[in-house]
Amino acid sequence: MLNNLKRTTENKKAKLVGRGGTRGKTSGRGTKGQKARAGHKIRPHIRDIIKKYPKLRGRGKNINKAFAVRPAVVNLDLLEKRFNAGESVTPATLLAKKLITRNNGVIPAVKILDTGTLTKSLEIFDCQASDSAKTKIEKAGGKVNG
Repeated sequence: MLNNLKRTTENKKAKLVGRGGTRGKTSGRGTKGQKARAGHKIRPHIRDIIKKYPKLRGRGKNINKAFAVRPAVVNLDLLEKRFNAGESVTPATLLAKKLITRNNGVIPAVKILDTGTLTKSLEIFDCQASDSAKTKIEKAGGKVNG
């Protein structure tokens, strides 16, 4: 029956010719301008922002800042004001009296300098002291331990 006939060969496909395929005219590039040209390159937007910053080489604006963590400085005149005679001075007590602050959540090392005068006898623990501050503390009747 005619409606049951089947072909013995499949349909031939159209012959392909290398003439640019389906993209004609502007070839999917839109029209005109820099983006339509061959070899187009547009600077990224962020590049212009970066180029406006000053050139900071090496360690940048902090180039003169030392890598070593410096101790917190406390002067003798502050100890005179905030501490009573016979009290002990430690980094923890200095922190409690708000003479020093934590650095990244850690109590810093403390160095006592000799600016000012000291009349009270204080006992100092776990703090560095300059030589002149040490003599002033000992002259006032105090001690410097470590």
